[in-house]
Amino acid sequence: MRFQPRFDGYVERVHQALRDQPFISSVLGAHATLVEAGHVVIEMPLRADLLQPQGQVHGTVATALADSAAGYAAETLVAIDQHIVTVEYKVNFLAPGVGERLRASGRVLRAGRTLSVCEADVYAEGEGEGRHILHMVTTMMAVGA
Repeated sequence: MRFQPRFDGYVERVHQALRDQPFISSVLGAHATLVEAGHVVIEMPLRADLLQPQGQVHGTVATALADSAAGYAAETLVAIDQHIVTVEYKVNFLAPGVGERLRASGRVLRAGRTLSVCEADVYAEGEGEGRHILHMVTTMMAVGA
């Protein structure tokens, strides 16, 4: 689906918002690799301190990345004086997250005036392969700045 952003600076806004969010940018080391109207991809390296004792990524890390990708996808479509907050989400864990990095792709399915329905998929990648590890469906809400 093609969406129309409501102001020209939405790409830099997403990059700046990620830089300003210490948990995502500093703690997880995540950054956006793609920002389009209604679609954002965020990637991060996997480190030993983010893994379960069994060696796969902790579910809260993968969920945080998915929530951010979906939220920033919705953020690309709001007015300059609005921001996005998560209202709810449902997560399906599909496989263990093992690899060198995580990639989350967030997409807006329907953008309403206040509420947007989004989805995100997270992949664990490494050595030229990727494994789909998580699927999220979420509702995001536009709020005044």
